[in-house]
Amino acid sequence: MPDIKKRRATLEARLQELDARILQIDEELDSHNSKDWEELATEREEDEVLEGMGLSAQAEIRKIKAALARMETGEYGDCVECGETITKERLDVLPYTPFCQVCAAKHG
Repeated sequence: MPDIKKRRATLEARLQELDARILQIDEELDSHNSKDWEELATEREEDEVLEGMGLSAQAEIRKIKAALARMETGEYGDCVECGETITKERLDVLPYTPFCQVCAAKHG
């Protein structure tokens, strides 16, 4: 795949963004310590949103790391299920995807 270096750079940059986001979320979660019950309730609601964002970031990080591992083994760009080549257009949108469009549809 001719643009593997570009894709690797894109994935590594996104990984850094996600790591920074998780750090910010952790700092925000640690900073909440209001003694006022109303404020504490609001902070807890915000914490749930932040935790959801953190879980989403962690899931994306796992997908990116898996894609980088596939690059190392020379399997990047091939569907892990059927072995067909994943289209450039699909990789442009989801550079960490392990599935071609047909197999991704099977997985929902």
